[in-house]
Amino acid sequence: MKIKNLSISFVFPIYNEEKRLKFLFKNITQYEKKNNENEFIFVNDGSKDKSLEYILDFIKNKNKRYKLISYKKNMGKGYALKMGVKEAKKDWILTLDTDLSVKLIQINNWFKVYKLKYNSVYFGSRNHSKSILEAKLHRKIIGNILNILLKVIFKKNVYQIKDTQCGFKLYPKKIAKKIFKNIFTFNFAHDIEILIKLNKQRIKVVELPVKWKHYSESKVDIITDSFKIFFSILKMKNKL
Repeated sequence: MKIKNLSISFVFPIYNEEKRLKFLFKNITQYEKKNNENEFIFVNDGSKDKSLEYILDFIKNKNKRYKLISYKKNMGKGYALKMGVKEAKKDWILTLDTDLSVKLIQINNWFKVYKLKYNSVYFGSRNHSKSILEAKLHRKIIGNILNILLKVIFKKNVYQIKDTQCGFKLYPKKIAKKIFKNIFTFNFAHDIEILIKLNKQRIKVVELPVKWKHYSESKVDIITDSFKIFFSILKMKNKL
């Protein structure tokens, strides 16, 4: 379905994603057939595989709405998103994962069903009552444990957000530029820093439902990355 005057910058952080890119490119091509007012920003975060080669081949001979940012050193997802948001030009900026756990078309559904406003930020939430999930139980458990830890560390209800780690997030351009410009957390805990900054600036964060599917080749190590996020949050508390 096409939403009139929908202007979105899609930002994809990419690190060693050669096995997923064919699937991503196919979905972008299908989406573009009915939604051609957007831009797509690929941030190659120091990939060591053929990701850069595949992206260059995909955007070759395409218009200026397809952009590539690339650097040699792997800096982390938060840094990649920071670089992508910096270059984004459209009215809305959507950050999402390369594996498309949440498909592109989800954003059209959001705009059709909900009245999205330029003074709020929208987080996809796997814990929303209307979300549809295909996920392993242990991922849900780890996510719930993380939210409990956040409540304990910050002595409050994490601003009522039930799912901080879903990669599908929509920002009005002005808000995204302001928030991402100053983030200093570049691993998977960057979502937490963003949430805290939004709260401090009294910017409303709304959780919306998603259709989410877990893919087995995910780059996230549930145990290891959960510990990294936990220690990052402890450091974050002293800086914010």
